[in-house]
Amino acid sequence: MPNGYSRSPKLLKGALIEFSERFIESIPNVIVFQYNPATMTRSLEVWQPPPASDLKSAASATAQPEDPPETFNLTLELDATDALENPDTHPVAVVSGVADRVAALEMLLYPQEESLLGGLLGSVTGSLGSNAGGAGIGGGAGTVSAPVPRGTVPVVLFVWGPGRISPVRLTSFSVEEQAYSPTLYPIRAQVKVGLKMLTEKDFPNSDSLSEELAIFAYKYTRKQKQALAALNTANSADSILGMLPF
Repeated sequence: MPNGYSRSPKLLKGALIEFSERFIESIPNVIVFQYNPATMTRSLEVWQPPPASDLKSAASATAQPEDPPETFNLTLELDATDALENPDTHPVAVVSGVADRVAALEMLLYPQEESLLGGLLGSVTGSLGSNAGGAGIGGGAGTVSAPVPRGTVPVVLFVWGPGRISPVRLTSFSVEEQAYSPTLYPIRAQVKVGLKMLTEKDFPNSDSLSEELAIFAYKYTRKQKQALAALNTANSADSILGMLPF
């Protein structure tokens, strides 16, 4: 009789995690992949020295002054069909299909602004301040001033299992909407994204928790690569012996 035990391993889902104040402060926006991409292209760029004016200033053939830039390209499949079969438990899908997930991905390209909750509270406190004769909350006179946008995109972590948690920035983004609801929200879409891994030098003056976390994630993933490369040395002895002619 079945005992409820399955030998099938639990499938981990990839995700993009945004650290931003535009939604609810201090709470990351986790965009979990509905379906993990079947393929992903990775590229590492070899450092190219500038042209040398003479032989003395020529760079060494083995020069690599910094970690090689790494990029990822992947395609995400989004589908609300299954959710629409159970409208009572998926009200968001009934209203917007997959538009909410597409919008969450798009917002990774936009500069950060004040949080939605902060903007709402600012409007309420501003109204209270003006009704109280200009005595605003916080000791200031007049209305509450709106925060100035930072002009930077949010910190994003690309999570692909326990061995790859990398700070990234989106470098390309395209959406193919493939089917629509009666209100013309997409219910199926294919999103192609390009990601560039960020390194420590991309956060020279880290002054926020999200940037410190990004640096830690980069160092962690780099250590994972080093550990995997070290495991490969276990095969080195047998490989060398097999290559020897005697």
